[in-house]
Parts: sequence; structure tokens; C-alpha cells
Amino acid sequence: MSDSIILGIESSCDDTSAAIIKGNCILSNIAANQAIHKEYGGVVPELASRAHQQNIIPVVEKSITKANIQQNAISAIGFTRGPGLLGSLLVGTSFAKSLAMSLNVPLIEVNHLQAHILAHFIDDANPMPPKFPFLCLTVSGGHTMIVLVKDYFDMEIIGKTIDDAAGEAFDKIGKLFDLDYPAGPIIDRLAKEGNPDSFKFNKPRMENYDYSFSGIKTSVLYFIQKEVRKNPDFIKENLNDLCASVQKTIIEILMNKLEKAASDLNIREVAIAGGVSANSALRKTMEDNREKLGWNIYIPKFEYTTDNAAMIAMVAQLKFERGEFTDLRTTATAKYDL
Repeated sequence: MSDSIILGIESSCDDTSAAIIKGNCILSNIAANQAIHKEYGGVVPELASRAHQQNIIPVVEKSITKANIQQNAISAIGFTRGPGLLGSLLVGTSFAKSLAMSLNVPLIEVNHLQAHILAHFIDDANPMPPKFPFLCLTVSGGHTMIVLVKDYFDMEIIGKTIDDAAGEAFDKIGKLFDLDYPAGPIIDRLAKEGNPDSFKFNKPRMENYDYSFSGIKTSVLYFIQKEVRKNPDFIKENLNDLCASVQKTIIEILMNKLEKAASDLNIREVAIAGGVSANSALRKTMEDNREKLGWNIYIPKFEYTTDNAAMIAMVAQLKFERGEFTDLRTTATAKYDL
């Protein structure tokens, strides 16, 4: 790995992030979160792009200062081109292009989903990086998929959700329980005090390795409506058990397909990535499978699970070594195939 110093910029949704990487080593990884979306129970695209405009310069400046480098030491700039919210992506893309021009350094476009997977190759993400080929369960608020990773830039989606993402299901069900947005981390915390076998919810029957999460949301909704008619305080009195039961169901749905894919393809190198990979019960289930199924498992550090620029910088570093640079005419794109 070269000693080039790369600035990574991430602005695909509601977190503005900048990171500096040297080789595989992260020197800084700074993020500004947008609390305003909590009031609306979800990300408001127009507000997100405005907040990115306010945050991007201070975040980049802080990442350079924390890395203890001079701006002219930067070898290239990597940025998230997509997928994501177009307005948010435009802010990061425009800033990256302008800065690359002013520093006269190459520009490198990064696929956000590839970055979640390749975050595993950051020096301190895991004790050891995964060996190719490996399976990666990439699961977040916007995406849920099983990816067969044959090489750094040779990836195949072998299963994906046909409707809601798993993180989206957590947030929508959390709304039914009157929890704040984002509800996923709150459900994870409350579930620790609950009994995961208290309530049963429907699981979908999907072909191959595909997922569906709209059914569990509907199942929980009907169940809650029925119980609240009998007891208006049902949710409040059973909140921990409800959270634990929902969490167990979603994780079982995720793991059943992952286990089937690993078995069918005879792959024992298995990773998780994306925001939902921070979920403590999912992490524990993966650890359990190390013993039960003989998997070599890869669970990234918490700071590399949610949207962050360290993962963008990591991909940019890999592309820099290959001389894969981007034309300044490039534009942000809301959809960007893996």
C-alpha cells in the first residue's frame, strides 16, 4: 500500500463526513450529524442538503487539522458519487471537484455501497481483513443485500430486499412504538431489557437469497392495533419485550438467507457492513456462528458501520493505486449500481 495521503468526503444522506487516510491507516475521521430530522421522523432531503452546505467546510478543515497534515500534502480527493439523496450528493461532489481543482490533484469517485464493504480493509477495522471470496451482508436504512465479493472491485449482489431495507423496518416499527428517529439504536438498547420470545411476528417466504421487510411492519401494526384496543397502555407496558421480539425477528430473517448463501456457495468468510451492522444482537449472532457454523467472521469497528468518510477514503486509496481517476465533468447520481 502506497504512502499517498487522500482526503475522503461522504455526503450521501444526512451525515457530513471527511477523513484523511495514509496507506490503509486512518489519520482522521470527522462527522457532523443532523439532529433536525428527528423532529420529522425521517430525513428531509431539502434540509439535509442545506445542512451539508453549512457543515462541509468546517468538517474538512477539522479532518485536515486532526490528521496533522498540510493541505498541500493531499495526493487526491475521493468523494461519494452515489447512491444516495441527490441534493446531499451534489454538495459533496461539487466541493470535492472545486478542492481538487484548487489543489491540482486527481479526483476519485466512490460507490457508497462498495465503500461500506471495503471499509473492512482499513487497518484498524478488523484484526485481519477478509480473504476473497467472501460474503458481505450489507444492511442499512437504505439498503439490504448479500454481496459476493470476489475481489476489491469485483462484486455481485446475490440477494436483496424487494421493498423496505432492514434499517427502514426498524425505524418504521419504532414510529409505531412512538420512539424517536432513528429508532434502530433505541430498539437495540430497549431490547436488552426485554424477552425476545414474548411475541411472534410473520416472516416472509422469499425465493433464493432475497429479502422483504414490509410484511413484518404490517404484522407488528395489526398486532399493536389489536392489543391497544384491549389495553391502551399495551405498548408502554410491554415496550422492552416488543423491541426484543421485533429485533429477534428481523435478525432471524437476515441470518437465514445469509446462512443459506454461505452453505450453498461453500464460503466461510462472512462479513457484515452498513449502519445496522452496529446492532448488538446482530453482532452477537454473527459471533455465535463463528462457533456454530465454523465461519471466519468480520465485524467492523462501530465508527466504520454508519455513513463515514473513512470508508470513502479507503476505496479512493485502492483506486489511486490503480490510477482510476475521475473526470471533472462527473456528476452525482442518486442510483449507482454496485
